Amino acid sequence: MRFDQAGLTVRVLRVYDLGEPNEWAAVNTCVLTYIEEPFRNPGHRRPSLPYKEAIIALVAVILAHGPAESTGSSRLLLPAQEPLLYQPETYAIALFFMVVSMLCWGSWANTVKLCPTYRFQLFYWDYVIGLLLGVFVWGLTLGSAGAIGQRFLADVASAGRVSVIDAILGGIVFNIANLLLVAAIEIAGLAVAFPVAIGLALIVGAVSSYILSPAGNPLLLFGGIALVVVAIVCDALAYRMREQEHRATSRRGLVISLISGVLMGSFYPLVSHAMSLPHAPGPYATSFYFVVGAALCALLFNAMLMRKPLDGKPPVGMAVYFQAPFRWHVWGIVGGGIWCTGTVFNFVASRAHIVGPAVSYSIGQGATMISAAWGVFIWKEFAGAPQRSKKLLTLMFVLFIVGLCAIAFAPIVRTF
Repeated sequence: MRFDQAGLTVRVLRVYDLGEPNEWAAVNTCVLTYIEEPFRNPGHRRPSLPYKEAIIALVAVILAHGPAESTGSSRLLLPAQEPLLYQPETYAIALFFMVVSMLCWGSWANTVKLCPTYRFQLFYWDYVIGLLLGVFVWGLTLGSAGAIGQRFLADVASAGRVSVIDAILGGIVFNIANLLLVAAIEIAGLAVAFPVAIGLALIVGAVSSYILSPAGNPLLLFGGIALVVVAIVCDALAYRMREQEHRATSRRGLVISLISGVLMGSFYPLVSHAMSLPHAPGPYATSFYFVVGAALCALLFNAMLMRKPLDGKPPVGMAVYFQAPFRWHVWGIVGGGIWCTGTVFNFVASRAHIVGPAVSYSIGQGATMISAAWGVFIWKEFAGAPQRSKKLLTLMFVLFIVGLCAIAFAPIVRTF
């Protein structure tokens, strides 16, 4: 994300009704002193002044120094005439973005349930179309309607080469992990594949993201992550108890689950690194390149899985795709759009003030709780389940809520 000195200066002036041009130079000096570095590097730990205190210090500088002399260079601080990207300026808004990402990541799979007998390899083509549409919708709206960085299309065009490569690689890694997870669930069952893959992904993604950009209270962050991992295990055990016949755990299914988990946890550090390099694109442009990577990978990897499915089912051709009911294609596109919304919001939140990628990714992984809530309360998947299974579900919800609250407080509670 590029730091927009002029945009921030103008916002400060508006907040405090200090709109005279000859006051801009003093404001600009204080912006450079107190606020520029934290915006350039969200993982930067500010040594002395929190954000609100820095704003107060800005006004104090103005009052102490008086109006600065108007110079020709002050005209550079006029607000830009073209739209810029939107970035949350408070932790409350960033937290809202993370919660939305959790809801979207935990809800998109409902669209699969609305397409019975539709092979996932075929569903995935519509899903990718939804990803592409979604990233353009958010890029041309929120990505072009803020006061920081530069607008979406300009950001896409001017992104650094290394950042583009990292973002595309992140999309490729995610796409492979997602398809492997579906295959692992088919082979080993949800009770084995899901906790192994998602639990491992949470640990790998959060730890590696924190190493790259340490932000937040580590005790609350990793304590919350531990509770979420236990909650995921409780969710899997509840599903296992619900099954009338336990599926035998195959080594092949377990290995695929492990590979999926490592890859699923590796895509986020790549994306985070892409947004932290010099000349890095903002989160909306990064999301675009991420989706491009996923789409390019799908052309090869998903096509390969259609011919040689890992779950032992017979191969499926594109002729079946075109014979599918129109509503199935619509639901596939909607599913991709929902997941893309969660991804864009999560990337945006990760670049917000004091949040950091580890916190944003960890809260997003609360999607497992949302998915379980859909299954319990809407799809009635546990209507005839044994009592022990329902008790595990209750424990799962409690652990998720406590763990996610701990992660949410990590950025705003100082380490003692």
